[in-house]
Amino acid sequence: MKIEELETPTIRAVLVGMNITRKAENEMLDESMEELEELAKAAGAEVVATTVQNKQAIHPAHYIGKGKVEEIAEICRNHDVNVVIFNDELSGAQIRNLETMIGIDVIDRTTLILDIFAQRAQTKEGKLQVELAQLKYRLPRLSGLGKQLSRQGGGIGTRGPGEMKLETDRRHILRRIDDIRSQLKEVKKNREVQRNQRLKSELPIVALVGYTNAGKSTLMNVLLRKSENYDEKREVYTKDQLFATLDISLRKISLSNNIEFLLTDTVGFVSKLPHDLVEAFKATLEEVKYADLLLHIIDASNENYELQKSTTLKVLKELGVENKKVINVFNKCDKLAYDIDIPKDENSVFVSAITGKNLEHLIQMIDKGIGKKFIETKFLIPYNQGNIASQLHEDAEIVSSEYIETGIVLKVKIEDINYHKYKKFQLL
Repeated sequence: MKIEELETPTIRAVLVGMNITRKAENEMLDESMEELEELAKAAGAEVVATTVQNKQAIHPAHYIGKGKVEEIAEICRNHDVNVVIFNDELSGAQIRNLETMIGIDVIDRTTLILDIFAQRAQTKEGKLQVELAQLKYRLPRLSGLGKQLSRQGGGIGTRGPGEMKLETDRRHILRRIDDIRSQLKEVKKNREVQRNQRLKSELPIVALVGYTNAGKSTLMNVLLRKSENYDEKREVYTKDQLFATLDISLRKISLSNNIEFLLTDTVGFVSKLPHDLVEAFKATLEEVKYADLLLHIIDASNENYELQKSTTLKVLKELGVENKKVINVFNKCDKLAYDIDIPKDENSVFVSAITGKNLEHLIQMIDKGIGKKFIETKFLIPYNQGNIASQLHEDAEIVSSEYIETGIVLKVKIEDINYHKYKKFQLL
């Protein structure tokens, strides 16, 4: 274990990981712990020490072994540590037991990420989404949180928009959850109205997706500067840190050669992204469903880019958009300190948003990607699957319909990216 002697900051942290030796996924533990350190820094903490325990199974009472707990307590006493951060999710009882044994605040990775989101959320919707995720996470842990029930705020894990003190009872929290859901439904209705207006404009939509801090917002600003309608005030906030921006940005891009599209940015992803957070932000992330093209921004300068890439693809699959047209944009090639073997295919490009390398090629790929391709075919939809027929009316232009004994024959003109959803109903 490496101990760093630092000036005493407001928040000094020890990071704790668990290597369950019988699990294959722990091969990526080093990368996960490095990311945990970046998350801690993003939350405003100084990392004093990092420790990992190799163990066959999780201890039900305090997650790690008792000897390791005593070792961590000693580090905390000797180095003025005021928070211990675990790389995995803990139960309320485990947090209570660890805090009793160590004598200081204990939080887990989920609480840390929620705290960062609480700091970064700017819009009313973003703040509501974060608060909803925080409350859903805390609710099942009320009976075991002990010391945390009387926390008055001021450290990692205690911040949040519309901060809800855990002294409130379960019923009060449930009422607040219902209230937030109602408010978010209204926000969703407003967004749907705005989305329908955008769809009526018939401008193609390009969505930026990818791991946090991969350079999505920077690339958006670069494309804005190339736009004929450029206005410095329309640039989005950028900073070299995890989750610098949470709120969705939408900008119209007008380039030379009559290339026009709407460009939307989305919240970045991270490994072990809390399920409640994905659920809370799902309405926002649904904007991706309506995109004609996804730009998957990948930080090529990060040696763990494959892990980051797979994490993003996993979230996209959860959203049901894994079959969208995608351009893999390997960004930050100006920072490369090692050889990288990117796919040699027409859907991948190596760029630097900072130096401008290959940006013109990327623009050409976007232009090609937003050109819609249509397929004319016939589908036979059984009468007992009327919901499929209704959805098809939304996804395709219905040329003609015919009612036969086994179902409805629909002759359609359908975009290629939607075709796969109905392929099994195709009449050959």
